[in-house]
Amino acid sequence: MLRCRCRPLGSAVPARHTAGWAVTACYVRRDTSALRCAPVARILASWFGSGLLLRRIRGSDSGSGTVGSVAAFVLVVLLAPYGWRVQLFAALIVTGLSVWSSHQFASEGDPGWIVIDEAAGTLIATIGVGFVPALVGLIIFRVADITKRFPLVSQAERLPGGLGITGDDVVAGMWGLAGAWLSTIIVG
Repeated sequence: MLRCRCRPLGSAVPARHTAGWAVTACYVRRDTSALRCAPVARILASWFGSGLLLRRIRGSDSGSGTVGSVAAFVLVVLLAPYGWRVQLFAALIVTGLSVWSSHQFASEGDPGWIVIDEAAGTLIATIGVGFVPALVGLIIFRVADITKRFPLVSQAERLPGGLGITGDDVVAGMWGLAGAWLSTIIVG
């Protein structure tokens, strides 16, 4: 606990304060460096609010991962004309953002409203395939992510912080991608 020798000017902040507050000369100011990234991280982690929809509608986060995946599938459809390289690049960027943004909330475990990891998995599951195989990849990805019964999915979830939150979805996305490519080969 820090103590200020003089009264803060123009502030309702008490002279006695805790961590997170810094004293500069006779001014007390809130150290907001850790808070600056919180709104951006929350927007990204919720995949632009899609992870918060079900909580808003019915008061529960249950099923938010599927909503986030469907929202990400819109991006998949928009990126499809640009080819697999652009899709791969988008998947890598979203995966990196997922690790970063979800790590900001890792102390909460893996909250249901964090769905950027599902967005990353969806983008991975649909790289370089057509619309119907992409749907197959999305379904296999969701099954692998929800059940955690596919090899390595539950092990990846045990990684610390944002790596664990995102890791299981990356592995499940790889299973989805394998299924999507297999359906492309079978269907022709």
